[in-house]
Amino acid sequence: MNGGEQIARVLRHQGVRFLFTLCGGHISPILVEAKKHGIRVIDVRQEPTAVFAADAVSRLTGIPGVAAVTAGPGVTNAVTAVKNAQMAQSPLVLIGGAPATALKGRGALQDIDQIGLFKTLTKWSAAIRRDCDIAPVLEEAFDAAVSGVPGPVFVECPVDLLYDPALVREWYAKEIGKPRNLRDRAIQWYLRRHVDKMFACSPKSLELAAKESIVPFALDTDAVAAAASRIRAAKKPVMIIGSQALLRVDRVGELARKLADFNMPVYLAGMARGLLGADHPMQFKHGRSKALKEADLVLIAGMPCDFRLGYGKSIGKKAFYIAVNRSASDLKKNRKPNLAVAADPGTFLLALTAQVRLEQHRLSEWLDRLRAGEQQGEEKITAFAAADTQYANPLSLCRSIDAALDDDSVLVGDGGDFVATASYILRPRSPLSWLDPGVYGTLGVGAGFALGAKLVRPEADVWLLYGDGASGYGLIEQDTFVRHNTPVITVIGNDAGWTQIARDQSVILGDDVGSVLRYNRYHEIAEALDAKGYLIDGENGVDDILRRAIQDSREGRPVLINALIGKTDYRKGSISM
Repeated sequence: MNGGEQIARVLRHQGVRFLFTLCGGHISPILVEAKKHGIRVIDVRQEPTAVFAADAVSRLTGIPGVAAVTAGPGVTNAVTAVKNAQMAQSPLVLIGGAPATALKGRGALQDIDQIGLFKTLTKWSAAIRRDCDIAPVLEEAFDAAVSGVPGPVFVECPVDLLYDPALVREWYAKEIGKPRNLRDRAIQWYLRRHVDKMFACSPKSLELAAKESIVPFALDTDAVAAAASRIRAAKKPVMIIGSQALLRVDRVGELARKLADFNMPVYLAGMARGLLGADHPMQFKHGRSKALKEADLVLIAGMPCDFRLGYGKSIGKKAFYIAVNRSASDLKKNRKPNLAVAADPGTFLLALTAQVRLEQHRLSEWLDRLRAGEQQGEEKITAFAAADTQYANPLSLCRSIDAALDDDSVLVGDGGDFVATASYILRPRSPLSWLDPGVYGTLGVGAGFALGAKLVRPEADVWLLYGDGASGYGLIEQDTFVRHNTPVITVIGNDAGWTQIARDQSVILGDDVGSVLRYNRYHEIAEALDAKGYLIDGENGVDDILRRAIQDSREGRPVLINALIGKTDYRKGSISM
């Protein structure tokens, strides 16, 4: 059994269905053996896409997604995607190829200190040095990825451990040839001994450990009771639920049902969008900052008080603040809670909703104020959506997309201004139906996220919403969508610029340098890659094009809609520091 087969056996044992990759000589046996073992190998056009796709699989299934990239540049190309996963607390496994063990540090092709590189980017990393370490190291990698605060892990596997031992011995023998002197014989002896140590496994050591589920965090029942007591007494409570609350994917459906009857006003952030469906009366999108300032109790489950919450200043000084988080540092970041609960937020909310059900009539005055803020937000959208703009109005376009969404649609956001606008208008219909980069704000996640989502949910309409700037990172992956029969619907909000940057740069600094693009013919690029391309260049025909795009996708063809949009002041002054 070669090393590639050992890796494939571990992946299959861990429930991995897809292996994302960009091929390279250092990892070929992994790909070949994974295919033999029934794992679908999805090859992409750039390494970040492979890692982003693995990230999406992790978020939607709870099972760490896996990417394999070749040594050196393949590994370094994956760095941003790995850091994004770390910031988003996504559990994934990155397998990196490496030069032969005997050549490490000797100037081999693409040889760098990969373990050192990933020290600050991953929860855990390891380099395999013997064949009997392959299975144990990979099994530990999967456990590390999902335990505690989840995150990415990195495993380096040298190329000489992936091939059959007999072939590797033959390669090393050819390096020396026939010994001509004492030095040659010494080197030959050293290499034989080196290979003997590499392939010292007994059959027993190749056995896979029993797979056990990891239950994150014990639940402090006193903390739940204390939170319940405070919530019952509150007159103006509000709750924010972040991505971390959805890490236990197996319980997300139950969480959605329990929260639907909880009757506590809630703002959903990140991956939590869609948790309560499209139109739950206790779910709010607008006026969050004002609500936090006026509330007498604030419960934040699964996100820290970072820039999104004004570094804690968004919460009123007199509010009783309850924080629930897996991360000890995030739990108290920027503002110390009155009640800090170190727990899995989803598990905590399930326990809390079992103890409390608020009565809406008791909160009627508070709810009226929140709904007034919600109405103001919707009226603002309506006003901007009715404005005349060059090409299509972006807010009107987003409303048309929302109207076209099916109940099981998955939305992927990758961009600045257009996607941020869409986040206020589009209504995810179900839990785990919204994917964005997370707190790191990385551009370029879209193609990989959409690819992973479509593989996990092949029957769902997967919508990839791009800004035209962000689309440049992943347009070539339309080829991947075609080759792997993953018919994603891509919409590019094309306003010929890096508009989120230009808004403030042009006003504050008086110059738009570096922020101007062109109204490019992105739909023709899609057609050149055998996807279907559509052009929207005005208000007429938008609904018809969306209907045709959905039909094309359901018939198996990837679609790209190049939507030329005008500019509005809807998000004026939105820069974050």
